[in-house]
Amino acid sequence: MLSAAQTRMVSKMIFVTDANGEVTYVSPEWCAFTGRDAASAINDGWLSAVHPDDREIAIEFLRVARENRSEYSFRHRLRRENGDYAWVAGGAIPSFGPPDHTFLGYLGSLTEFSPSGSEPLTAYGNVGRFIPPPANSMQSGSALELVADHLLMAHGLIEEDGAKEMLPVLREALMVAGLLLARSMVSRDPGDRFH
Repeated sequence: MLSAAQTRMVSKMIFVTDANGEVTYVSPEWCAFTGRDAASAINDGWLSAVHPDDREIAIEFLRVARENRSEYSFRHRLRRENGDYAWVAGGAIPSFGPPDHTFLGYLGSLTEFSPSGSEPLTAYGNVGRFIPPPANSMQSGSALELVADHLLMAHGLIEEDGAKEMLPVLREALMVAGLLLARSMVSRDPGDRFH
């Protein structure tokens, strides 16, 4: 987990994947941060914005998380619009739906952070627990993106507080938010504010 000294909050970048781990949605904040359009992130296109030294780590880590259908936290370097790389922390919560509690994919977020300088950083992940970065009062995005981000934060808080009885309802809300975000990606006219 990152300390307050390690984080410098910027807008959270929301993403959705399908059950195969292919990206189906990225928020406008991801596009603004990377300087890439949303269409370039679809499927595994987002990997081109990940630092070359972190790509194989990301691919392998995300494969393990997907095989376990587990929530996860992960940090890696992401290329900014200007070509520089920044550290981002993020993670995702799995979504399950009918029939028979079928694994649908992930709803997650990424947030830039500034390393404290006291430790060397490497890309790594933690399967089994998504710990969202601290809330950002400067957050922007669509209403649905903000709802998705707050649901992700609530998921982390519920586990810390021991109110696990709320998790099934919250996970259902996360699943619906992910489906709506992914649907908005497909249904947008290319001339519109495309996500």
